[in-house]
This record gives sequence, structure tokens and C-alpha cells, in this order.
Amino acid sequence: MTIKVARAYDPPGAEDGYRILVDRLWPRGISQEKADVDLWLRDVAPSSALRTWYEHRVERWPEFRERYREELAAHGELLDLMSDIEQHHGAVTLLFGARDVDHNEAQVLLEVLASHPKHVHH
Repeated sequence: MTIKVARAYDPPGAEDGYRILVDRLWPRGISQEKADVDLWLRDVAPSSALRTWYEHRVERWPEFRERYREELAAHGELLDLMSDIEQHHGAVTLLFGARDVDHNEAQVLLEVLASHPKHVHH
């Protein structure tokens, strides 16, 4: 079971598995074919208000992470869905459009999913 992150602009990799776009907006200037997205999960992205406040300013990163984690706490069903997809496909890649590969919502989502309880299906 693997979850990793990648920029939507990077070419898809053989180990990507199921590719989920976790941005609220479609990344500028990239076609759906080229992005090779299996699922666009807009609702798991940071709220528009949080995204506007953050503006990808690194000095706001710690607070952004905290606020986004609070938002995600209210989206348990989406986290469950993503965990189920990972279990079913074995590998999931969370795609984001931001230039900053270290400070973006996909990184926070990766942390949250790592500690999210997994369901056991019988």
C-alpha cells in the first residue's frame, strides 16, 4: 500500500497507481488527457477561504497545515474513500498544481491519510 504526491504537471509514472487530483481548481494549462487523472476530488481540497488566505506564502505554512487538518477532520467520508481506493489499487498518487512541492495541500493530506484508520473489508 502506497500513497505519494506529485505535481499534476509531471508526466505520469508507472508506479503512480490511481491518480487523484486534490486541488479545488483544475491546474492551469494542462489537458485532462495529459494530467491522466482518475478522480478529481475537489471537496477534499482546502476551502476557498483558506486557499485565499494562504496564498502559498511559506511563512503561513504551519498555520495553513493546522487549519487544513481541521477542515479534513470534517471530511471523514472522503478520507475513508481515499483509504479504500488505496486498499483496492495498492498505490495512490495525490496530484496538486502548486509549484512548491513541499508546501501544498497534498502533503498535508498525505500526513492525515497516514494516520487515518483503515477499514477492514470482509
